[in-house]
Amino acid sequence: MNRPVVLLFLCILLFLFLCIILYQQYAFRTGTQAKLRDIHKKLKEILDTQSQERILVFTENKELKELAAQINELLDQHARTKADYHRMELSSKKMLSNISHDIKTPMTVILGYLEMMRIKGEATPEMLAKTEQKATDVVELVNQFFTLAKLEAGDMDLTLTRLNLCEICRERVLDFYELLQEESFQVELSLPENPIYIYGNQEALGRILFNLISNVIRYGSKGKYLGVFLRTDENQVYLDVMDKGQGISRAVGNQVFDRLYTMEDSRSRSIQGNGLGLTIAKHLAEQMGGELTFESTPFVQTVFTLRMKRGILS
Repeated sequence: MNRPVVLLFLCILLFLFLCIILYQQYAFRTGTQAKLRDIHKKLKEILDTQSQERILVFTENKELKELAAQINELLDQHARTKADYHRMELSSKKMLSNISHDIKTPMTVILGYLEMMRIKGEATPEMLAKTEQKATDVVELVNQFFTLAKLEAGDMDLTLTRLNLCEICRERVLDFYELLQEESFQVELSLPENPIYIYGNQEALGRILFNLISNVIRYGSKGKYLGVFLRTDENQVYLDVMDKGQGISRAVGNQVFDRLYTMEDSRSRSIQGNGLGLTIAKHLAEQMGGELTFESTPFVQTVFTLRMKRGILS
């Protein structure tokens, strides 16, 4: 084979090779564009119909796979945000309904007593005492809603100092002494003889204990038992508040910490519940760097545990 023929043959091979490369590039580009059009069409369909479908791409193209994965992650985030918004909307509606009910009830009583005083032309000590108590209940309810709103908005600054938790526990239990005696509660208080120090806010800790003990009297009244126990390890302090009442079923779970969650059938006439106590207690604990958890076996024992960092001197 002479030289010109060889050169011609090589040129033809080179031309064919270039044609193959160009065709592959064209096919790749058109295939990629088709896949992108499919992704765009499917994404529009998902958003328009608000369906729970996700993008599926059958390709060996790594970039297209990563794009589909990122789109699906954004769709998942969108779904979670939408669900959270829906829950918050329902919670807000429920809150407004409960606010209206909880404020309307004592206000109706107040207006009733004021009307009786107007008709009789005098106010007995009993009427004045009951009117004052109902007015105090309204103020306390409003304060709780404001407290919760500030905590959820991150607008409450708590100054942490070194506090003797044993002393705070004793003071709070004594605050309830008369009511516990009246309700025939057995009280078991187990506190170390030596002071147990933590880093916390005195007012916040007092509110947490008040809410937990109120919860025992309100929901654990059938057990007629209140236990307050303080234990420690090397770095942490654990405060257990226990009752032996009807308890909390597993189906309820952490809903007990949701705002406005109440167990209506176990309300005490002495302490009215509005479903904010445990929510506020949990927020306050977390604001101080602690944690509030619970374990419950109905009619055996229910224990709420506040965990805080020990205030050990360096």
